[in-house]
Order: sequence, then C-alpha cells, then structure tokens
Amino acid sequence: MAPRIRALLRTAYVALGATSIYLTWLLAPFVSRTHSAVYHWSGRASDLFLPPTIDFCAVWLLLTVAFLMARGPGWVRRVVWGATIAFTPCMALKNWAYVMGTQFRPTIGLSLFCAGLAFFLIFLLLRGHGCDVRFERIVNGVSTFFLFAGLSGIIVLGEVAWYGLQTSSLNPAITLHRVQDRPAHGDKSRIFWIVFDELSYAQVYERRFEGLQLPAFDALAGQATVFTHTIPAGILTDRVLPALMTGRPVNAIRASSDSRRLSLHNSVTGVWESFDEHNTVFEDALQMNYGTAVAGWYHPYCRILPEVLDHCFWTYSNPTENSLFPRMSFRSNLATPLIQFVGGRLGHRVVSLFHEVPEFTRINAEQHIFDYEALAEATDRILDDRSAGFVMIHLPVPHPGGIYDRRAERMVTNHSTYVDNLALTDKFLGHVRAKLEKRGEWDSSAVVLMGDHSWRLGAFEREPRGLVEEERIASLGGKFDDRPAYVVKLPNQRTSTLIDEPFAALNTRGLLDALFSQKIRSGEDLSAWVKQTGN
Repeated sequence: MAPRIRALLRTAYVALGATSIYLTWLLAPFVSRTHSAVYHWSGRASDLFLPPTIDFCAVWLLLTVAFLMARGPGWVRRVVWGATIAFTPCMALKNWAYVMGTQFRPTIGLSLFCAGLAFFLIFLLLRGHGCDVRFERIVNGVSTFFLFAGLSGIIVLGEVAWYGLQTSSLNPAITLHRVQDRPAHGDKSRIFWIVFDELSYAQVYERRFEGLQLPAFDALAGQATVFTHTIPAGILTDRVLPALMTGRPVNAIRASSDSRRLSLHNSVTGVWESFDEHNTVFEDALQMNYGTAVAGWYHPYCRILPEVLDHCFWTYSNPTENSLFPRMSFRSNLATPLIQFVGGRLGHRVVSLFHEVPEFTRINAEQHIFDYEALAEATDRILDDRSAGFVMIHLPVPHPGGIYDRRAERMVTNHSTYVDNLALTDKFLGHVRAKLEKRGEWDSSAVVLMGDHSWRLGAFEREPRGLVEEERIASLGGKFDDRPAYVVKLPNQRTSTLIDEPFAALNTRGLLDALFSQKIRSGEDLSAWVKQTGN
C-alpha cells in the first residue's frame, strides 16, 4: 500500500475514533440491548436511523479533513490539535453522561472547558523547541487513544446498519384479529378500561389543589367504588402496562431487534419471559365473545397485540434519547440532536441564524398535544362502534409536561402545569361520559379507571427540579405519594363506596376477567372479591 494512501487511511481512522468519543450517544440507542428507541418509534424506520447516521458520518468527514490539513507543522496543526485536545475531556464526559443516562453537571463541564481552553491557548501562543516536543508527544498520545476508539466506531456503525435493515418495515399496516360481522354482545355490558398516565389518587380525591375543579371525577366517584390505597405495579410505564395486561410482575422489558417481540423480566422469579399476546386480558375478552379495541399511547399496541385486537390505534411522538422526533421533518432531525448536545438554547439560536428550527421544549409540547388529540379522536371512533365490547384507552395525561391552560380552557405549549393537565384529564373523562350517555350506554357500562402510576415527583430525586409554585404547593414540596387513582364503576351502579384496604393494581386483569364473566355485579361483590384476592 502506498505511503500516501496508508497515511490517509490512518488519518481517517483517527478521525473515526475522535467522532466515536464525541458522538457515541447519537447512535447508542440503536445498539442498546433493550431496543427501546426502535420499540417506541411510531414513524418510518428510515427517519429514525438515517439522520443520526448522516450526522455521525458528516462529523467524521469534517474531522478527517481537519486532521489532514493539520499533518504538517505550523499554526494550523496547533489550532486543530489544540482545539481537539482541549474539547475532548468535556465532550467525552458529556457523551458518557448521555449514554449512561446520568446528569451532566454544568459546573464540571465548565471546569473542563476552561481547563481545555487554557491548554489550547498555551500551546497556541507558546513557541520553542521544548514546547513543540511536548505538544507532539501529547498529540501522539491522543492519536493513539483515538485509534483504539475507532474500533468501537466500526462496531457501532456495523450494528446500526444491521438493525436498520432488520427494521426497514417497522410500522407497516398490520392485519388485526378483527372478525367481520361480530355479533352484538346481547345483555353483556360494554367494559371500558381507561388508563390515565401518571394519575395520582391524592391529587384527584384526597388533597386536590385549591380551586381546581374536577366535576367529571367527582360525578364518577358519586356512583362508583373508589380505591384509596392502590399498590402500583411499578412507576415506569414501559413495565407497568405489560404487567397490567398479563397480570404478572415486571421490572424490566426488552424488545427484539426487529421490535415485534417483547421480553419481560419477572420480578418475582427473576426469569425473562416472552410476552404472549394470547396470555393477556385481551385474549380473555375474546374468549368471552367481547370485541376488543385499543387507543393507546407509548407502547406500540398494534405491533405487539395484532392477533387479539379488533380495532387499534397507537401513537407516541416524544423524542428518542438522542433527540429525534417521529413527526418532524428529515431535515429537522438532522439538526436537532446536535443542537441539543452541543449547546441547547445557545446552539438553537446560532443554527436559527441559518435555518429555522423550533425550540426543543416547544416541539416536545406540540408532540404531546398531537398525541392527546389523536388519541381523543381515535377514542371517539371506538366509542361509536358497538362491536368494541372491551375497550382500553391509554392517554398521555395528566403526565407532565403541561399542555393545557385550565383558566383559558385551551391547549398551550408553555406555562402549563400538572395541575392544568389534571383539568384536561377531567375534561376528557367528561367527554367520554357525555358521549356514552348520548348513546344510552353510560349507566349500563362498566368502567375501570386508573393511573398506571402516580405523579412521580420525588420518585427519582429527592428535590425535583423545575417545579412551578402551584406544583410545589400541590405536591407538598415535591413529596412522592405512590398511590395511583383507581376507580371502578359497575353497570347500573348508583351508590358511592370506598375500599380502604390495600389493593394491588397487578390484580387488574383478574378484576376485568371477573367483569367479563359477570361474577362481579354489585359493590358488595366487588368488596368481597377484593378481600378474597388480597394484595
């Protein structure tokens, strides 16, 4: 091999190592064992894999050109390698924080940046044989480090290409279980399982924020059984919903590389188990001749439950760990991840001088609003279809961040709180009730309404950040109360009752099965069933 070609390849490989040190976080979600980014992606696979891959290769090419320009002695070499060495500690630490999911402390980043800047200026300004020798030693050491790091870049790019090919048809039109001309359910009541994400019992019924009006929740409690001490199935939605559907405890999940199969880690047995759609509450409903329907958020219900659903709609528009949005343009997804990593708001302002890019927080809110409104429309379609005897609705409210102004009664992208989202949740519940009442189906229907988990303030950190004053007041300073809301309205129930004894939400499948078989017909039946089931 000619020396020039060998030198070119070595330079490109060194640049690949530097790019890997800086940008592993950009491709890491695609090679994770859980495949979470792919599992929750609701758009085209190409929009998930191509933008970050192009970004990675563009930075690799840019560094290759820069290192080629800096091969000879002189000020260009000092500038390029001085800047590279100066920024590497800060960028590497920030990259590591992204990959490990830990908090990158700005003070540490600023300290490393200042130290690197001082180093850069010293070697840029100082002259002399001794200084040049030391500088070259450092450059050689860093180059060797990048050469070793280049191997990880090759492995990651290969894995991304492999997984990208496997998921090339990630979200095609899926044939559901639907049986044409399914007979009506006769004297069976329709059963609605409504899951409001992050709905807290305390915030709705026990210590409601002063002045907050929740008329739909109050009306429901007036003719239903309210559970005051529900033990959640977990605090993470990705684990809780599979646990509720199967009735088995789950403390971890992972998707297959093509994201069509799911594995669940049983927290009791410690064994990984395959998620079997035929061992869920939806199969139970089909066996009892109920048509099944889902309008859900976050989990790709249509992808993991196709053989047990007659109707299905799901959506999830939140960003991936590397800041990609399934509903944003290809061009925006090229820019947004790098803007967020390099400079946040400052980076956004700089890039906006050349290309208009919406602010990250506003994009988040807009996607949240889209998911809510799309699911509300899907819910209306399902409510109007009498063949859907068992309906599950999973909505992204009152889950933060806020998307509703309860005083102006309109959707907003800023200055909204969890308390506002509670008002929006109540509005949705009121709409569902009004629609069923208009159809003459509210009184005859069974409703199991719950939060998948409670408001998680204080669940992950002792002092939650970013709370506005009314959230701080509502949460008693950020205290975590793990009780999700749990309310059961039986067909033709007229009286309000309370169940104060602990009840495990993991028993929800069993409760729904008892409703399918009409073993629970009254508040007394429900209380007896809860006592028999235990927690």
